[in-house]
Amino acid sequence: MGSQLANMLSDNGHNVSCIDRSPDAFANLGRNFNGSTIQGVGFDEDVLIRAGVEECDVLAAVTQYDKVNIMCAEVASRLFDVPHVIARLYNPEHERAYMQLGIDYVCGTSLVAEDVFSKVVIGHGSHVATFGDFEVVRFSLDLSSVPDSKSIRVSELERDHAVRIIAFERVDGSASSIPSADSLLYSGDTVLACVRHDHIKQLSKYMQG
Repeated sequence: MGSQLANMLSDNGHNVSCIDRSPDAFANLGRNFNGSTIQGVGFDEDVLIRAGVEECDVLAAVTQYDKVNIMCAEVASRLFDVPHVIARLYNPEHERAYMQLGIDYVCGTSLVAEDVFSKVVIGHGSHVATFGDFEVVRFSLDLSSVPDSKSIRVSELERDHAVRIIAFERVDGSASSIPSADSLLYSGDTVLACVRHDHIKQLSKYMQG
């Protein structure tokens, strides 16, 4: 996960420094990674200074060891005043400790479990997120069930199917927009919508695939 995150940030134009105690781990970065690599422990002050912690905007501690991630986060925020520190939470049982320390964190175990759970329960592959009684879904619009119609108004779709259209992108990728009630949606448009769980089946006839 660390190497993938490093490459994503690097590809997005950020200056990235990677720290790992094992030099073999840097092979996971691949040949196209253009950041720097520093062998050492992520909570060692000298190692962090060599990595540029005194000038960095964000530090992400993403090892598989929660205690190491906490120590890295604490050193970065308390000793070096890094503006934004994010730690990976590997074991959900340690969540309380992270919260008590005020650490911004991401728990991959919980995220994956919630995502799989939602796909199992909802029964479709368009899931983006669950929010209380609502599901956020992303799908390509299919109007084949609407006779002689190549488009549908947002107001009509929302009214008849208890859904709120958040945003859409044209089928040819030419434009994306936050719609008004009068906006027209066409077959093939990509739609981001929020819908109650119990209305998913009703809406599914408009989802391609």
